[in-house]
Amino acid sequence: MSKVYFFATCLGGVAYADTCLNAIQLLQKEGVEVIFKKDQTCCGQPSYNSGYYKETKKIALYNLNLLNSDYPIIVPSGSCVGMMRADYLELFKGTQYEDDFIQFSSRIYELSEYLDKVLNVRYHDLGNPIKITWHSNCHALRVSKCIESAKNLLKRLSNVELIELEREEECCGFGGTFSVKEPEISRAMVHEKIADIKSRNIDCLVSADAGCLLNISGAMAKIGVNIDSIHLYDFLAKRVGIA
Repeated sequence: MSKVYFFATCLGGVAYADTCLNAIQLLQKEGVEVIFKKDQTCCGQPSYNSGYYKETKKIALYNLNLLNSDYPIIVPSGSCVGMMRADYLELFKGTQYEDDFIQFSSRIYELSEYLDKVLNVRYHDLGNPIKITWHSNCHALRVSKCIESAKNLLKRLSNVELIELEREEECCGFGGTFSVKEPEISRAMVHEKIADIKSRNIDCLVSADAGCLLNISGAMAKIGVNIDSIHLYDFLAKRVGIA
């Protein structure tokens, strides 16, 4: 039996605990032994994006020491994967820890990548026919580059029709600290995103980013748009009968 670490992320721990449980069950369904370190913490992206590089290095070194066995590190967030797989390398380039982080970063997988490319899962869709659309978060699209795997998983569900957004590659306006620093711009961006979602005439919005989902679903509720939204790993778990 293969073993992996599961890194839940901050939003996973605070707002999407059930999603993390479903993600773990998707791995266990494929016969994977999941190791969850109870002392895990943030990937460091909020401090990194705000320019606190010294503090971020402390977080990265903590994660390096915590997840120290040579197992894949599975993360249910393309945003955090981008931080741990790419930005850690920039932080420690030319330092005594550079080789350590090259090895560490090579073990990082977004969950959809691991399910799609490593485990090559094949799902039996138990759900009713449904039309969905997909929102790509910026880091998953441009840094982690794991969107193809997420869509591959959705396309393997026989009763799911995936209708692409017209402006899928545009940000929803969350951007972590960006939405706090620039609330007016963020609000305008999420309203543009919602207009695109509404135009698709779908039953449900699916995304693999907790922050984007909180932003989009909260804005839709505020302006009275009645479209369901769900995290990718909750959606998959329901379709295959483990949630």
